[in-house]
Amino acid sequence: MSADLAGLVSVEPGNGTPPYEQLRARLADLVHTGELVEGDRLPTVRAFAQQLGVAPGTVARAYTELEADELVEGRGRAGTVVTGGSGDPTRARLRAAANRLVAAARADGVDDDTVLAVVHAALTDTR
Repeated sequence: MSADLAGLVSVEPGNGTPPYEQLRARLADLVHTGELVEGDRLPTVRAFAQQLGVAPGTVARAYTELEADELVEGRGRAGTVVTGGSGDPTRARLRAAANRLVAAARADGVDDDTVLAVVHAALTDTR
């Protein structure tokens, strides 16, 4: 799959969404829709960055975010491999959002009890 992946993914500079997030979101969509399946290898960071015309750090960050979302796994010299997507896509998207919330909260020094209280309040407020 990695050979033609660049044809399914693009990064639009200046659209308001950071390039790494555009890449992360598109790859996550490909996993959730089954276009990328468990065992598919993603291109190397350098090769994919060159194909997309972005910095290698952009691809590396997208891969790191996908790994945090449990959709891919970095296997060192064996590359980055799709591991997720075989379950419920709605639950996978929710888990990915939760992972990003936790990462942002931890980066801001927010404790777990506060995060839970904020999520509980959001759930209660939207009923």
